[in-house]
Amino acid sequence: MALKIAVLVAGSWGTALSRVLADNGHTVALWTRNAGQADEINRNRTNEKYLPGADLPAAITATTDMAEALDGAAAVLVVAPSSAMRDVARLAKPHLHNDSLVIHATKGFEIDSLKRMSTVLSEELGRPEGAIVVLSGPSHAEEVVKRLPTTIVVAAQDVACAQAAQDLFMNGEYFRVYTNPDHIGVETAGAIKNIIALGAGLSDGLGFGDNARAALITRGLAEIARLGAAMGANPLTFAGIAGVGDLIATCTSKHSRNWRAGSLLAQGVPASEVQDRIGMVVEGVRTTNAAHALAREYNVEMPIMAQLYAVLFEGLSPDRAVGALMGRVKTHEIEEIKEKWIQG
Repeated sequence: MALKIAVLVAGSWGTALSRVLADNGHTVALWTRNAGQADEINRNRTNEKYLPGADLPAAITATTDMAEALDGAAAVLVVAPSSAMRDVARLAKPHLHNDSLVIHATKGFEIDSLKRMSTVLSEELGRPEGAIVVLSGPSHAEEVVKRLPTTIVVAAQDVACAQAAQDLFMNGEYFRVYTNPDHIGVETAGAIKNIIALGAGLSDGLGFGDNARAALITRGLAEIARLGAAMGANPLTFAGIAGVGDLIATCTSKHSRNWRAGSLLAQGVPASEVQDRIGMVVEGVRTTNAAHALAREYNVEMPIMAQLYAVLFEGLSPDRAVGALMGRVKTHEIEEIKEKWIQG
């Protein structure tokens, strides 16, 4: 059945997911604050700043009017940057129907409160957190909009909500969707993997090669799982699509803004200038700040994150950060995994 879906906002990921929804026969109201961007989408069927070369179907209509976007919408997909999530939710609240399904696809934490995005949406929209669906997984917008094969996860404690989101996005030709009840694990994995991708880009930028990148991915996964388990996630989530799957995609692709940000840091670009160079939000930088505070709050050891925090916010040089990681006290891998991941 064709439905109207509201998508907030019109960045690269929101636009790519709008294409999936349109391909599935739905009409999409794509909300943006930028009148020029809305006009470009409606007139030219393009969104050149965020997805150069993409041709958008007529079923996607852009608007700057939140009431218009949400009027009659069976579901709302929020893809605002983590820093704007609360503000966008507040704008949406007066126009959101009580029975509309709420989904978000943002990978990050709120910096001041350290809250996950589903918690922020729950507070602002007055919905139970367990009914808010998290969409995550290895999914570069540049590939999704070209209809290249992609697999993602939709997670919610309320199984019916997750299945409803699965039905909206499942496309037998190129977009496969799994469900998962562990929204905490899926959100945590999606946010923290951006930090590890910064490290992978930094390592590649320094010319350290495949061995170093593989070690960063593997040890980074251990850090993600350690923090996630402490926050109440199911450790098995991190072995799946939203965990190791997303981590591999983000750490090995030049589509990744976080990888590119790390590469720029390795080239000597100051952290304060990296996001301006890329031209879009780099969630990993903000998330590193949040993860640093979360690691202290939950008393979780995250050495890769700690060194990246020092590079980004304390002026540590990238090569010294790598030296600090390599010179850590020796330990036993399996015993560490059992103690700090599976049991902790």
